[in-house]
Amino acid sequence: MMKLDNALFFFRYFVDKIESVKCVVLYNVMMKKFREIKNFENAEKLFDEMLQRGVKPNVVTFSTMITCAELCSMHHKAVEWFEMMGSFECKPSDDLSATIIGSYACVGDVDTALRLYDCSKKEKWDHDKRVFTALIKMYGNLGNYDGCESIYNDMKVLGVKVNYTTYTSMLYAMENAKRAWKAKAIYEEMLTNGFSPDGSTYRVVLKAYCTGRYKDDALSVYKEMKEKGINIGRILYNMLLKMCADVGYVDEAVEIFKDMKHSETCHPNSFTYSSMVNMYSCTGNFSEAEDMLNEMIGGGFEPNISILTSLIGCYGNAKRTDDVVRIFDKLLDLGISSDDRLCGRLLHAMTRIPKQELGKITDCIEKANPKLGFVVRNLMEEREGADFRKEALELFNSIDDYVIKKSLCNKLIDLCVSMEVQDRAHDLFDLGLSPEIYTDIQNRSQTKWSLNLKSLSTGAALTALLVWINDLSKALESGKELSTSTWNLYRDSKKQVGT
Repeated sequence: MMKLDNALFFFRYFVDKIESVKCVVLYNVMMKKFREIKNFENAEKLFDEMLQRGVKPNVVTFSTMITCAELCSMHHKAVEWFEMMGSFECKPSDDLSATIIGSYACVGDVDTALRLYDCSKKEKWDHDKRVFTALIKMYGNLGNYDGCESIYNDMKVLGVKVNYTTYTSMLYAMENAKRAWKAKAIYEEMLTNGFSPDGSTYRVVLKAYCTGRYKDDALSVYKEMKEKGINIGRILYNMLLKMCADVGYVDEAVEIFKDMKHSETCHPNSFTYSSMVNMYSCTGNFSEAEDMLNEMIGGGFEPNISILTSLIGCYGNAKRTDDVVRIFDKLLDLGISSDDRLCGRLLHAMTRIPKQELGKITDCIEKANPKLGFVVRNLMEEREGADFRKEALELFNSIDDYVIKKSLCNKLIDLCVSMEVQDRAHDLFDLGLSPEIYTDIQNRSQTKWSLNLKSLSTGAALTALLVWINDLSKALESGKELSTSTWNLYRDSKKQVGT
């Protein structure tokens, strides 16, 4: 402060003795002093004083004010001063024009920022690294992640050395873009160039790896963070657990769960328990899944429908009918409303259990969805085809969502195949073709018959194949000219499995 006071004293002394034309140099020097201490307000007051004394500012004056505003992160002021230059007959230098690109990017004036940037490349202006970082952030805020990559690549082409701030900006952009492979390449390049990540960088990289299911890379970063004592946070713990659950890393998930419970900064919440229950359920560990459910309830968290549906699926796959019913009853006791996914798991359970136990699950379905329960009950009682078709059609017509309707039709056909009532399976498949539940499955012309079984369940695919073969046999028996025809069968959109 003493140095600044001395500078102001000498400034006042000399500015009163020098003619106004030469005073601009003194004002510029004093403004640079204010820039050094990032005091934009006093620099601006000094400029006003210049005008009052009749001292005309020059390019250096504006350059000093603009760079001072940028150092103070007052980018709107930097833009304002840049656009003021013309009214004082001052033309910005190439360096100043290149510098202001970053401020235009920061204030969101995309058109001006890109216009100046394109001009800078054509005129080969020197660029400050901060300009590239600002442009990357601008594109990131717009959700234009290709633009982020384009600017990043320009840096390399122009020979601009990437700094730590730019690396982290790119990592944030690639994480938001869900481009884990790009984030990994940038992170590895950053490490190779000698930069050490801080806690924020570790967290964004870990988030990118978890989202992209880069399981081993994610666990490696997690291990480094633990060793360095960096706070993980509940969100990242939960992302790690969900990733491990999705890829079947049970042992790793258990260790992470233990770490979380022993953490001083965060503890498991309902999302944490949900991931653990789902993981155990999907891997068939129903005992561990139910233990985790009980721990969750004991911790004061209420299970949601997703957790209980997952557990029902687990018990269904294990053919434990009574446990399926018990968990369903728990759902009702908690006042949770059933949804289509739950009904689908109940239908799937019926394809796994002995026939003599089907009635127990049918009772659950009737409580969960009366219309579906009516169709399943009639299927169990082997009603006449016309009545069954009518009830099934009413069920499908009551559902607006195409995906749900298709999934339900698939599972009902699977149940028919499991129960060996192929006629009802054919009825359901026929209904699926009528309201266009199944689209683009059969394609028939004079020269080609094809059947595409993509997205069909096993039972639905088998039924579709039987119907197709039956129709083909009838066509041959009727004497149609099919000797030069091509018959194709596809299990998915890329692989032909028969001709």
